Amino acid sequence: MFSMKYCVVIMDGAAGRPLKDHGGLTSLELAVTPNLDAMAKTGMLGMTATIPQGMEPSSSNGCMSVIGYNPDTYRVGRAAIEALSLGIPVEEGDILFRCNLVSVKKGIMHDYSAGHISTPEAKAMIRTLNEKLGNETVEFYPGLNYRHILKIKGREDVLLAECTPPHDISGRPAEEYRPKGPGSEFLDDLMRKSEEILKDHPINRARRIVGDPTADTIWLFWGSARAAGMPSFREKYGLKASVTSAVDVIRGLAKMLDIEILEIPRVTDGMDNDFTGQAEGALKSLDNNDLTFIHVEAPDEEGHAGSAVQKAEAIHRIDAEVIGRVMALGRENVSVLVMPDHPTPVEIRTHSSDPVPFMLWGRDFPANGASRFTEKEAAKTGLSVADAYTIMNRLTGKGQ
Repeated sequence: MFSMKYCVVIMDGAAGRPLKDHGGLTSLELAVTPNLDAMAKTGMLGMTATIPQGMEPSSSNGCMSVIGYNPDTYRVGRAAIEALSLGIPVEEGDILFRCNLVSVKKGIMHDYSAGHISTPEAKAMIRTLNEKLGNETVEFYPGLNYRHILKIKGREDVLLAECTPPHDISGRPAEEYRPKGPGSEFLDDLMRKSEEILKDHPINRARRIVGDPTADTIWLFWGSARAAGMPSFREKYGLKASVTSAVDVIRGLAKMLDIEILEIPRVTDGMDNDFTGQAEGALKSLDNNDLTFIHVEAPDEEGHAGSAVQKAEAIHRIDAEVIGRVMALGRENVSVLVMPDHPTPVEIRTHSSDPVPFMLWGRDFPANGASRFTEKEAAKTGLSVADAYTIMNRLTGKGQ
């Protein structure tokens, strides 16, 4: 008997708001997307909320919703998820923080990613920080590019500190957003000590020579305790799944849910991503899996950078190199879900909790009047799903 296959394309941060400098179009409307448009004309579109009310519009919460889990039920900290992806040993009482390398110029948060510093450069700096600041209480672990993890032992009070993600304060005075409240002194002290260590680091000296942004300090946020258990994707949906992603939050969620992580060469978080190779590798995995998740980070990164043109180009690349290949499988053979995990509006350069468009495409999903995969067209259909995590049930007809 024929077994339906499933594909979920997560266009990270692709949704947004009307752009004043582009005739009031959103990035999805601005992008050239003939394949998504063709799918929209024969598929089912609607709007949904990926972020439960009162929760942070992070990719961990948004992607958990897309994958089919209620973030309000499974409150797993972002840093704990990323630590799992990186294979960091975490014991009871250990506290984990995301540790970005950032550029602060004249007191202003200049770049939350230190100019998208390369992974080899960042690893060298994190290694130095661990040599200078690491001890029985504090340990630094390198991740991808600017994203790293700090583990703290025996200081659960630091979880009470109020910490602000650096991508939320681009162009603002950094001093106003340093950690505050109980436990913050410990975190703030580490951040200030890192500034002295990084100031004349050989990597920064080399970056100054060529005019690249320097990594001036660490920035600590998204504190969390050890991740609690969750039912596997196969237990919840009865399907064997795979995922491709460049970022640790998705790979960490996959480990938690016993989803196969595909190691596909040249999959990155930016515009240098091998979109074609990522799509082909994911779809090939359907030979051995029932469902595959294709997570593409580039639109989110360009949204954080404040580039409407590049964000639209990232969406176009997904359309041309990913969506076209998914469509080629045929609506009789594969059921598809396409959606962002959250908006990353260009004008605010960070995530928002606004609803996002979603599209279901395949033999079981009749057209409902849309002509493009955009926020406006999805809203026009009148289909509204209150909780995005329930859409996985619609896609697969399964779930608990």
